[in-house]
Amino acid sequence: MSHENKYPYISYERESYSAEEMVQRSQSFFEWADQRRSVRDFSDEPVPREVMENILKTASTAPSGAHKQPWTFCLISNKELKAELRKLAEEEEYKSYHGRMSERWIKDLEPLGTDWHKEFIDIAPWIVVVMKRVHEREGEEKHNNYYVSESVGLASGFLLMAIHHAGLVALTHTPSPMNFIAKALGRPENERPFLLIPVGKPAKGAMVPDLKRKGLEEIIAYYE
Repeated sequence: MSHENKYPYISYERESYSAEEMVQRSQSFFEWADQRRSVRDFSDEPVPREVMENILKTASTAPSGAHKQPWTFCLISNKELKAELRKLAEEEEYKSYHGRMSERWIKDLEPLGTDWHKEFIDIAPWIVVVMKRVHEREGEEKHNNYYVSESVGLASGFLLMAIHHAGLVALTHTPSPMNFIAKALGRPENERPFLLIPVGKPAKGAMVPDLKRKGLEEIIAYYE
């Protein structure tokens, strides 16, 4: 394939595998990934900042619309700031559990054991707030980014798997509305909160719901 234009291209090659090797590798990766769970019981044991920086570099390898990489990862360990975020998050979550959420929604959450208390924000050594950048500014000019939610969603998926690969656990928390996060962090007007993710090691004796994932017949529509 020829790329005769003003933009530079570089050669790309990578190893390939036999059909048998692909089956084995894909199966073993699935088995490893299937061990990932959302955890609400965190240890306060420290995690090196370099680990988190490597995780966020991995998240930033995700594809994005026109390669705009429309994300900012706010990496928080400051105890006072975490306490403030918890306070604000619990205020919003209390309202959600006491009037905003439908009875069906609350019933669907019962197996997960969630409520409006969010102590994990205080306890986990790191909080990652994923921000989506809806546009960029160059002086007085504003340039929109493309497929922002899709791009940031992909980066968040990479982020969760990088956390899992490092032997850590996480929880995707989405207090609604989330505008208080941008205000508390002093983020610019072009950024919107997407996810709040506590990251750390599981607490000793941590428990997770005994959930089952959907089978192939429920998630794949074949066209062969």
